[in-house]
Amino acid sequence: MACLSEVALPRRKKAMTPLVAKGERRAPFITLLEGDKIYSNYKNHSRITITDTIELNAETEREVGVNKGVSDKQIRLKIFSPNVLDITLVDLPGITKVPVGDQPSDIEARIRTMIMSYIKLPSCLILAVTPANADLANSDALQIAGNADPDGYRTIGIITKLDIMDRGTDARNFLLGKVIPLRLGYIGVVNRSQEDIRMNRSIKDALIAEEKFFRSRPVYSELADRCGVPQLAKKLNQILVQHIKTVLPGLKSRISAALVSVAKEHASYGEITESKAGMGALLLNILSKYSEAFSSMIEGKNEEMSTSELSGGARIHYIFQSIFVKSLEEVDPCEDLTDDDIRTAIQNATGPKSALFVPEVPFEVLIRRQIARLLDPSLQCARFIYDELIKMSHRCMVNELQRFPILRKRMDEVIGYFLREGLEPSETMIGHIIEMEMDYINTSHPNFVGGSKAVEMAMQQVKSNRITAPVPRQKDGVDLEKMPASERSLKSRAILARHANGIVPDQVTWPAAEEKTTTSGSNVSSSWGISSIFGGSDSRTSVKDNPISKPFSEPIQSMNHAFIHLREPPSVLRPSETHSDQETIEIAVTKLLLRSYYDIVRKNIEDSVPKAIMHFLVNHTKRELHNVFIKKLYRDNLLEEMLQEPDEVALKRKRTRETLRVLQQAFKTLDELPLEAESVERGYSIGTDPTGLPKIHGLPTSSLYNSSGSTDSYTASPKNPRSRKSSHSGELQSPMYAGADSNGGGRNSLGLYPTVDM
Repeated sequence: MACLSEVALPRRKKAMTPLVAKGERRAPFITLLEGDKIYSNYKNHSRITITDTIELNAETEREVGVNKGVSDKQIRLKIFSPNVLDITLVDLPGITKVPVGDQPSDIEARIRTMIMSYIKLPSCLILAVTPANADLANSDALQIAGNADPDGYRTIGIITKLDIMDRGTDARNFLLGKVIPLRLGYIGVVNRSQEDIRMNRSIKDALIAEEKFFRSRPVYSELADRCGVPQLAKKLNQILVQHIKTVLPGLKSRISAALVSVAKEHASYGEITESKAGMGALLLNILSKYSEAFSSMIEGKNEEMSTSELSGGARIHYIFQSIFVKSLEEVDPCEDLTDDDIRTAIQNATGPKSALFVPEVPFEVLIRRQIARLLDPSLQCARFIYDELIKMSHRCMVNELQRFPILRKRMDEVIGYFLREGLEPSETMIGHIIEMEMDYINTSHPNFVGGSKAVEMAMQQVKSNRITAPVPRQKDGVDLEKMPASERSLKSRAILARHANGIVPDQVTWPAAEEKTTTSGSNVSSSWGISSIFGGSDSRTSVKDNPISKPFSEPIQSMNHAFIHLREPPSVLRPSETHSDQETIEIAVTKLLLRSYYDIVRKNIEDSVPKAIMHFLVNHTKRELHNVFIKKLYRDNLLEEMLQEPDEVALKRKRTRETLRVLQQAFKTLDELPLEAESVERGYSIGTDPTGLPKIHGLPTSSLYNSSGSTDSYTASPKNPRSRKSSHSGELQSPMYAGADSNGGGRNSLGLYPTVDM
């Protein structure tokens, strides 16, 4: 941990907490001061001074106490250097079997849970640390790593304490994987001893001593690629490079999408403008863009077009065709007209005379009534379109106008008033269209069925209905169907008259004289009169000779004493319930004429009403909205008031600007990664770097600290061989654990734990 992070970490014997060390090439939390001091900011904004050793004691004790406590809260430390790897190291405590001090009774379960919370992440690499003088089969680190990584794609075995193994023994079989094989293999290291730490032996000297140790042991000479901290750093970086190559395409896509989204949000907040001219230009630009966005939304050219629901002009089309037109087509013009209504209208139109043909007046009266019914749905359609335009105006430039709530409110007021002004002429025009259809009934229309054809169709309809109708029953003992037409009409009228005057049919019989008269072919109309209704003849005969008078009164001596009393007509008169054949045909013809002409008018309305709405409301708004905005809002005395930003907008602008900068830097870094990876894969060597750490070829030697206090250092870029400014840092997370030594002994079964933190 100390060698990879190039910082000499102190030995902690009283507490357990993860220490996260992150190495990276930018240092947002690191400030370099003169000499050899670094100030590192923690989450609680406290500063830890780093000199030859890191003074983390106070910070650790605040987290876990002073008596061997345990905490899963991290202690984070970033290391700034051009020589550290771009990885995050998490040093976790070893397994504690028996609790001591202030440790809880379930200390082992807690530590295992803490460890698993880190190593279960698929993006991290597990370094399972085991001392060479212990049985590898009993390694807690390998056991826990096997649970989190059963396939072994993320586990590297670290063998420590090679320098203190029993004489005559070595770790060759461990390093070759003959005891417990690992897919990624093992690396052997020699760390600083407790004496080295007490004597403040530098990491550079420790690395040189490690190199001498492996060179002086012939048994390890053939395993040079598996021995030493430099080889561990190389292996980690190679794994990191391969991981980057795997995730780079998807990562670049996500960063690119986030970059576009954040850039768009940042652009919506705009820049701060204080001058009058700048405010005027900004307002004019907003009004122009809003008008264009509104028109584009109506025309279906909006860039933010939804794929999950209809929006903009498509909703207007849906209202016209699927709501308005469909509703009119479902209406039957004769639905609310009964046969009695039509017969009453026909009789009222004929006056005191009987109509020889179907009168035109009742047809026009009834069709005008049906045309008037189309006014309400037409006006309702215009109101629907008005509501949709209001909704569209609220969806335009939501992000752009959120920085100016007062301007947004004023614009909503202006466009709402303007749309109401457009709705009025639309409704007026719709009323005129309906009135035009009602004022002139064009029976010469080529699609109108016409009278003769309607009569023909009605006759066929009545004939077909008569075939399926039941045979009429006899009335007054007479079969009307078997009688001649003239006699049948006479009999029907006589029966109807008797009913009207209260005469019971059972008390009346037809006189033989009348039957002879009606069947002899004489002129019925000449003998038709009031007396004939009661069965008498046209001559002045005595009532006593007439059998029909006998059931009603005593024998009357003289005709002068006979009076006929008529009922007074009721205040409301309706046609009789029985229909004659002529009336049935008249009703059928009238219905055919109504349906035919209603279809003509309906099609005209379905075509004219949407045109009126589009002309007076929709297109008028598109044409004149920008001019209305300029007239109502583009005023010098309103600029400062309308363009006033709330405080939260300024904060959002600042936040998005910083996010945008970070994403741009990340995208730039990802572009450089493939070339840098090629440089990394060329290999490592221990040069003259003060720390003695392996360096990436192409990066010059540079000191961790400088006296200028700047966080920038100059390195060579694989893309550009000339010097470039870079900030290379490392972040450290190292758990302080009880009883652990620098060689990985004690309870630190799972020591160095790097994660690839993208």
